[in-house]
Amino acid sequence: MLTNNELKYYSSLNSKKFRKLENKFLAEGKRLVSELLNSSYEIEIVFFTENFEMNNAEFIRLIKGSKIKSEIVKEKDFKKLCDTLSPQGIVAVVKSFLNTKTTIEEKLIVALESISDPGNLGTILRNSDWFGIKTIILSENCAEVFNPKVLRSSMGAVFHLNIIESSRFVFDLRELYKDYNILTADMNGQNLYESSINEKSILVMCNEANGPSKELLEITNTKLTIPKLGSVESLNVASASAVLLAELTK
Repeated sequence: MLTNNELKYYSSLNSKKFRKLENKFLAEGKRLVSELLNSSYEIEIVFFTENFEMNNAEFIRLIKGSKIKSEIVKEKDFKKLCDTLSPQGIVAVVKSFLNTKTTIEEKLIVALESISDPGNLGTILRNSDWFGIKTIILSENCAEVFNPKVLRSSMGAVFHLNIIESSRFVFDLRELYKDYNILTADMNGQNLYESSINEKSILVMCNEANGPSKELLEITNTKLTIPKLGSVESLNVASASAVLLAELTK
């Protein structure tokens, strides 16, 4: 049975401060827990309600069969573990890690500069996974990968990507990936559909309000633009990522 101290400890992981301190995060909902079961992440414990078990008996048997520690929690206590207002009834405590591998051979890598909105970051990660991207490089001021909103909007893609957090974003792009062509999405660039990209490339997408930094533009080989046919001023960066990746991976 979950003690008050344990409940307080695990619910503290709803805070970024304690996620960083404990190197753990909460993954809420059946979809995210299911994706975790098929990933290399280590699940510390799974909490679920009696009602969830009644309606998802086979899924709970799968968790228990995987030798993962699990425990039923009262509804009122379970809500304290959750970030959503209407929780599904299951949440996993997960040991967080981000890959730091720098020897990468993929033809196309995605890099993100200052994507601070959790929903946008999560959707870009989801789109990247859909189009077969394996490695994502994040600048230091991107949203936190294990933010609950990032996890939910990524639909679990976070658990299947090689995500690298860079504290020297432009430096790393310039020095560690010298043999890659830097493609930066920008409002003032070449027409995406008229550009021929055959080299190993890093596609960089940036904060839509501020655009690419001056330092990033200085190392950019090609600026790419999605041509506008209508009157709207700009595309949401998450939406733009799907268009860019569809064209660059075809």
